[in-house]
Amino acid sequence: MGTIVPNNTEKALSSDEFIVSKTDEKGKLIYGNKTFIKISGYAEHELLGKPHSILRHPDMPKIIFQLLWSRLKAKQEIFAYVKNLCKDGSYYWVLANVTVTLDKKGNVTDLHSVRRKLSSKAVQVIPTLYQELLAQERRGGINASEQYLNNLLEEKGESYDDFIFNLQH
Repeated sequence: MGTIVPNNTEKALSSDEFIVSKTDEKGKLIYGNKTFIKISGYAEHELLGKPHSILRHPDMPKIIFQLLWSRLKAKQEIFAYVKNLCKDGSYYWVLANVTVTLDKKGNVTDLHSVRRKLSSKAVQVIPTLYQELLAQERRGGINASEQYLNNLLEEKGESYDDFIFNLQH
């Protein structure tokens, strides 16, 4: 498919739209609803079987994905703000709720993600925060980014989850 060059065109979900996708335990797409396929700009056959990271925007700090995968490997759900890259180089922001589906023996069968539009408060905070996390990453690696995020949460007296929820409501 070649390298996609990001541009400054933003696509937006309406407040009543939800993006739904499922991946296997390694992150390969096995399902995407019509909204997901439409906003991504890909055809369904271009997405299924591919890693979900096909949509990873370079503006996303690695620490957010490290946190996401850490929670999922522990079989815990996570909420995270994500900027995704579309096939045409445009982007869209979402609040993702990612959960693990387990079989009767407790083994992971798939990962299920439901994504929605960001609140106006999150739109004001998250892009700037992510720019700073990326700057920290460039200076001192993912550990510097993680330290910056942890310091911010400590200053606010909030857990990561509380921070995310308070921005959305």
